[in-house]
Amino acid sequence: MRNVQIDDTSEGQRLDNFLLRLLKGVPKTHVYRLIRSGEVRVNKGRAQADTRLASGDEVRVPPVTLPTPRDDAAVAPPREFPVLFEDEHLLAIDKPAGVAVHGGSGVSFGVIEQLRQARPTARFLELVHRLDKETSGILLLAKKRSALTALQDQFRARDTGKTYAALVLGAWPQRLKVIDASLHKYHDAAGERRVRVVGDEQPQARRSISLVKVVRRFEQYTLLDVTIRTGRTHQIRVHLAHAGHPIVGDDKYGDFTLNRQLARAEGLDGLRFGRMFLHARQLSFDHPADGRRIELQAPLPPECVTLLGRLGDAH
Repeated sequence: MRNVQIDDTSEGQRLDNFLLRLLKGVPKTHVYRLIRSGEVRVNKGRAQADTRLASGDEVRVPPVTLPTPRDDAAVAPPREFPVLFEDEHLLAIDKPAGVAVHGGSGVSFGVIEQLRQARPTARFLELVHRLDKETSGILLLAKKRSALTALQDQFRARDTGKTYAALVLGAWPQRLKVIDASLHKYHDAAGERRVRVVGDEQPQARRSISLVKVVRRFEQYTLLDVTIRTGRTHQIRVHLAHAGHPIVGDDKYGDFTLNRQLARAEGLDGLRFGRMFLHARQLSFDHPADGRRIELQAPLPPECVTLLGRLGDAH
């Protein structure tokens, strides 16, 4: 057992992220199990995975067996991604679908590890927020500690604007413009992270709000703009599926028969579509150094544009 005191460099981090960095190489599922069991303590009390750490906090970490490094262990290959904005404080990239933002839980490496390899002289490079592996679009990284904390404060205070393009199954009701449904995050029997809608009266409920706008209607689908007022895990995916209109290609909450048909190019004139149609297309925030409002846009990926071109407009 060891006690670790939080300093300024870790202040504001979520407990799970802090432990994943501290216990590098330990499977993510095991780290979350330690938190849920109460073996990890913050200031002698139980804590949740999303507990924010403050400078001076004391984290009790139970003994764990770290994996022995292998000579043939995968090393992240250097990779740059399309840059949407960059200066000495921050970097915004257009993340492709199918690439995790960081390694862990069966993923050897992600965007952050590849960028660090591609930029060996970078003194600081950290993720400001996350995108699901299956989601494409704008991903923000900080190049200075001061920028990281300032931007994370904006995300926590909901001072950022985040809009996603989502193609859903069926005809979205025109009247349904606001989804205000509380969410609960849990792990299934296999240790996979899952999210579900729960009643507001439930102790584990976390209020979640998504604003939905119809962009274009097709015969069997609807293209939506979804702006999130809260940033819960899998929020858009669960909210839209709960409304009866799952996102095309969503392998956790979607229509699995449809997903399989699209992935196998069955229908739509043989077009193969093997990803989730969720794209972080717009992000706005105040620059951490000078306060000016930054508005970023990421165009729809070519495969999404091609899919839309094969769909017939609603009559």
